[in-house]
Amino acid sequence: MGAQQNPAGVLGNGKLATSEAARPGDTRSGTGTGTHPDTGTHPGTSTHPGTSTHPGTSGHEGAHEVFRRLTERPADLLRFATAGSVDDGKSTLIGRLLYDSKQVLSDQLAHVEQASERMGHDFLDLSLLTDGLRAEREQGITIDVAYRYFATAQRRFIIADTPGHEQYTRNMVTGASTADLAIVLVDARKGVVSQSKRHAFISSMLGIPHVVVCVNKMDLVDFDEQVFEGIVGEFDAFAARLEMPDVTFIPISALLGDNVVERSQAMPWYQGPPLLYHLEHVHIASDRNLIDVRFPVQYVIRPPASSVVDYRAYAGQMAGGVLREGDDVVVLPSGRHTRITGIDSFGSSLREAFPPMSVALRLADDIDVGRGSTIVRPQNQPTVSNGFECLMCWMSEHPLSRQRRYRVKHTTRSAMLGAIDVRYRIDVESLRRDEHVDTLEMNDLARVHLQLSAPLVFDSYRRNRVTGSLIVIDEASNETVAAGVILDTEVEEAPEAKSERSPNVRWQGTRMTRERRWRTLGNAGATLWFTGLPGAGKSTVAAAVEERLIEAGQPAFLLDGDNLRHGLNGDLGFDESARTENVRRTAHVALLLAESGTIALVSLVSPYAADRDAASVLHAADDLAFVEIFVDAPLELCEQRDPKGLYARARAGELEGLTGVGAPYEPPSTPDLVLGSDRETVEAEVERVMELLAARGLIRA
Repeated sequence: MGAQQNPAGVLGNGKLATSEAARPGDTRSGTGTGTHPDTGTHPGTSTHPGTSTHPGTSGHEGAHEVFRRLTERPADLLRFATAGSVDDGKSTLIGRLLYDSKQVLSDQLAHVEQASERMGHDFLDLSLLTDGLRAEREQGITIDVAYRYFATAQRRFIIADTPGHEQYTRNMVTGASTADLAIVLVDARKGVVSQSKRHAFISSMLGIPHVVVCVNKMDLVDFDEQVFEGIVGEFDAFAARLEMPDVTFIPISALLGDNVVERSQAMPWYQGPPLLYHLEHVHIASDRNLIDVRFPVQYVIRPPASSVVDYRAYAGQMAGGVLREGDDVVVLPSGRHTRITGIDSFGSSLREAFPPMSVALRLADDIDVGRGSTIVRPQNQPTVSNGFECLMCWMSEHPLSRQRRYRVKHTTRSAMLGAIDVRYRIDVESLRRDEHVDTLEMNDLARVHLQLSAPLVFDSYRRNRVTGSLIVIDEASNETVAAGVILDTEVEEAPEAKSERSPNVRWQGTRMTRERRWRTLGNAGATLWFTGLPGAGKSTVAAAVEERLIEAGQPAFLLDGDNLRHGLNGDLGFDESARTENVRRTAHVALLLAESGTIALVSLVSPYAADRDAASVLHAADDLAFVEIFVDAPLELCEQRDPKGLYARARAGELEGLTGVGAPYEPPSTPDLVLGSDRETVEAEVERVMELLAARGLIRA
């Protein structure tokens, strides 16, 4: 944003002549809950530079190829949002993307030059291309969400330039809610700050499938590779605790243009593509859910009898799956079954419909279907319920009040909010929970339970971003006060996915909630997972920690691997699949103990990192603390100890598959605590474990 020098000699190049291009759209929402731009309009021509040496383009094109590339309109659309801390350079980056990809018209450039001069700059401030509000230009920050449109020969783009300040978190949620990709900017001088973590958490919460971390202002750290790698490691460590399936890191200088549109000559150590090339080629087609058919009905089309005889169709936008003529369907929430007899679009009939197409369906039977109904397949139905859990961002300046009436809007259906129970508020920097809250204020992120006056038809947000999201509206002011994403539901997983429960069963809930149980007992639950080679000392330390916790009044229980194989896991062998099942069963037992307010201490070799990660994810999905403790004793020391004679038997050929001798052990890459030094006593190791638990708020200090 507040750039300090002339970007790559821009002022010396004069005005940019791009008269053949259509003006990029610029739409700005009026509030933090504004609407998104209409994606159906776009420039009539693409303005990717004809002489570009950008990867994927040829430097020897004929006139016909150049004309075709500049006039053909790409069908593929990528929505992406930019986020970062204040002054990380979001608006400058977008301005650089537009400028270097020849998307800025001469009159726009002249206006920015004049504005730069009025502000006393001796350089062209590209951030002014998106910082359009007077308050933004005066303060040099982004306040509201600015939407910009541009296109290259490969793809069309809609950019949501979201604000970086914590005060405008709600604006980022609005701007990123429909994004296919998020760009998180990190200042190379400052590293990963609290706002970087907040934006990563929101990106994960909103289920954005692709995240690009742009380490900006590399020119101010002399393009140092070590600085870049340090930020990559720090961000990766935080992102490992979130659901972020695709994270890409790119070092850039938005001010100078390095690695934005063209490869940087100043960073030869970076072998990846520049940002624009990545945006043009990131694969998004598979991000759509084409398995679960979801068709929320928006409107019933029934023309006057004089124009079309007996025509009735149900209009809406496909939210998931593929519908074809002749398919058997069921209408929810009524549960009535029927069949599709036709699929109509504007001026024509279609054989099939898929997201995000807007179509009208004709049905075989005259049944009660109206706005708010959802058409699905009989064998693949979403949840129909008036109560569920969701993650919510409070967006109103007025805090949550039980005295006000709220309405929940979900797809095309609405219902009055009967009750809202705030489970906890989330500190996005530490990911810790504050359970001592009963209201929400602006920009708060929290897990809540909603009880509605009428049932909704929904999926979890992870499964479908359309049927898994909602907004909350104040009935008195008609203000959108909150946005939420629905958490995991009772919907059956796809057949190829392994189920973690028996068929035809439901979890039996009780009035005794976790918060109430822990508050009454005065204790919180957690799982401590001790891993290491056989003979490393896991059980010794874990047993000592158990004793120390119980003496301090904290319920604790040791789940020792050998003891579990005397009953629960007695039917398992020691091959790879059996070891995985051993960890899975143990993790579920530990989860139940932690839920009860007990600290479960698991002493298990658990040699495979993927199995330990699965145990961690299991706890994270239920918002329970999971602490991985690596007892890092070298193999030689373990063989010297050999308390059960296993190593001697393995070396003699009497025992096959012993971890460390006949089977591999994968040490944790980022454990929460490392023990096992032969120079440290058991008492000292116990003390370190207790200090870690106290620091994380799991026990009283």
